[in-house]
Amino acid sequence: MISRTCSVYSIIGLLSIAGILAPGVAASSLSDRPVVLSHDLAVELRPSTHELIGRDQIDIELPLRAAMVTFSISPTVKVERILLKTHPEASAATVSDTALSFTTEQVVQPPEQRVTVALPVTHDGRVTLAWVYRGTIDDPPKEPRHLRFVTPSETGGHIGPEGVYLSSESQWYPDIEGSLSAYRLTALVPQGWSVVTQGRKIEETTDGEHVSSTWVVSDRSEALTLVANKFAVKSRAWKSRNGQSIELATYFFPDDAGLADEYLDATSNYLDAYISILGEFPFEKFAVVENFFASGLGMPSFTLLGSGSIKRHYVQPYALGHEIVHSWIGNSVFNRADQANWVEGLTTYLANYYWHEWTHDDRQAMEQRRLMLQGYSVHVPPDQDYPVAAFVRKRDERDNAIGYHKSAFVFHLLRREIGDEAFWRGLKTFVSRYRNRTIDWKNIEAVFAEESRRDLRWFFEQWVERGGSPSLSFGEAAASRVTGTDGRDAWRLTIHIQQGGRPFRMAVPVTIVMKHGTETRWVSLGLSSEHMAELTVQDQPLLVQLDPEWMAFRRLARAQLPPMLNGYVTDRHRTAVKAFTDSASPLQQVVTRITDQEAQLPESQRTRVLSINGEPLPPEGSVLVLAGPDQQALVQSIVRESCGNLAVLESEGVQIDGQTHSGPAAAVLLSCRRADVPGSVVTILYGVSSQAVAKVSRFLFYYGWQSYVIFNDGAAVKRGLWQNEPEMKEVRIESSH
Repeated sequence: MISRTCSVYSIIGLLSIAGILAPGVAASSLSDRPVVLSHDLAVELRPSTHELIGRDQIDIELPLRAAMVTFSISPTVKVERILLKTHPEASAATVSDTALSFTTEQVVQPPEQRVTVALPVTHDGRVTLAWVYRGTIDDPPKEPRHLRFVTPSETGGHIGPEGVYLSSESQWYPDIEGSLSAYRLTALVPQGWSVVTQGRKIEETTDGEHVSSTWVVSDRSEALTLVANKFAVKSRAWKSRNGQSIELATYFFPDDAGLADEYLDATSNYLDAYISILGEFPFEKFAVVENFFASGLGMPSFTLLGSGSIKRHYVQPYALGHEIVHSWIGNSVFNRADQANWVEGLTTYLANYYWHEWTHDDRQAMEQRRLMLQGYSVHVPPDQDYPVAAFVRKRDERDNAIGYHKSAFVFHLLRREIGDEAFWRGLKTFVSRYRNRTIDWKNIEAVFAEESRRDLRWFFEQWVERGGSPSLSFGEAAASRVTGTDGRDAWRLTIHIQQGGRPFRMAVPVTIVMKHGTETRWVSLGLSSEHMAELTVQDQPLLVQLDPEWMAFRRLARAQLPPMLNGYVTDRHRTAVKAFTDSASPLQQVVTRITDQEAQLPESQRTRVLSINGEPLPPEGSVLVLAGPDQQALVQSIVRESCGNLAVLESEGVQIDGQTHSGPAAAVLLSCRRADVPGSVVTILYGVSSQAVAKVSRFLFYYGWQSYVIFNDGAAVKRGLWQNEPEMKEVRIESSH
């Protein structure tokens, strides 16, 4: 390999670097299509002018007969030259690089520049090209367009005084789609700025005007993400319980530097847990990096979290824990681009859900299972369902419910099907076997079938490749006194369970409430719509409950769901009622956001907007009432009709569950079932003053899962859920024969 030297005094020094193959990249057999094996990048970033000046020395493998190769790069950069690097024999006295001809094509959608390079007439299937290019990358982050779920700000990449964010979407270096590459990067930024990227930093120098840092990514990865800003950096040498040494770091804005230890402590806790579950951490470092726009992104060896999230102590398992699990799942073992995405489901299962089992928080684990089932049932109408295997990326809440929540639940079902020992052993085998490789659901099936020594074809065909879900209900439950096998009195319990739609092969827990205690039994259902289970219990059964702890995946009918704002959001018939007279009220912003969001929908699918006039509410669908203080008495009559004595709106506050919350900054978001419209809800946003709802109105739809939320000056101070009881059936006692 050729040695490398670097001067920090100018980009000229950076561009004079000779290329090397990054450590850890072994030569491979000739490819049937061009792929990039390694990038040797040198870039200067100029935030004040949004400019990037770069050189990329690329080692490529391609078919022997290939006469040209096509790359993609940002349409906003100009390629100045492309050279074929000559690798001399040891005896050669001189080295000469050859300028290659190339053509460019601008593609409108998605926006990219395709550069086709003419190759030498003969080559040995491995060539090294040196690119020199420069341009601007300036797509300032925009507020997300989605009304009803939290997404990062939207940008294709940005270099500016407020910060630098360059990802694969930025196309800030030339690449060939589908390549897994190693990287070496030297980045030059203004004095006072710091760069963070993947891999290990091996050098950093300064000349007083610029800072140069060099990073090496030895393991092959899908893409390289670079961020830069004026960070306060704190690092910690850390060793896991298994003895692995990992550098932990935070790159925070100076105002948030005091939060560094909280994030470093949380990171070490998550790493210790997940190393024991998944095996050795795939990287030498893990950094938590603060971003200048809203984001929650996991990259190999670091996570990029928006400044607002950092300030809100974003260390929960669904937040920081989720991004750390991505280090193994998604950033070490990859899913195939634009194909079935299994990554988010497995990460959600391990972080958002399993962490609560790991920490013995059974109540919160059950709550997560409930949320998964309710999210799917609310956001995935039967006629818009699709298989888990068809999920690629999240565009809306339906995708989130299938690709994250149902997919996570599939791993929960798989674990129960094959047992804990085989499941956790299989997970470690899977992560180690496919490190730095792209895999799909077929590979997952093969590993778990191997570790469990079972044919799991039926399971993956049913839960992954087929859309839909079972719906379950009780038929009749009856019991009679019998003599047990030990000669003592016992009870034979007969339970009829019905499956709606296409039947699923599955097991369902049934909790039996008896005169003296409870007992849970699992009932296996076959591929029929009716199933009769006969159980023997030692005490008289009184009631049976169908899966009260949400262990079986199924569709819940809308009438089985608790009242909540998301019930309104997903109702096919929606009406927004303006119960305020002040045209400048913040409540008008909610109406405007709804109408703007739905402007492109057919009129039959849009929300109707009415002004309150004392007449009855529309006879169908769900209703959102936006209430100002001047309409308190009128809106209270709506509350009384649907909520009964659960809530009372008063001129100075609100009573919920017998507690009063009052004051000029008090507001409430309240949902109840519509008394005469099964499956629909009435939701009311009410504030004692206009100022009380000013902050709430912007984030209203982020509170979709609660029956009520009490706010004080825009901050949620109490929330609750009016949950349905699990489906239960009284046991009929039959005479003994």
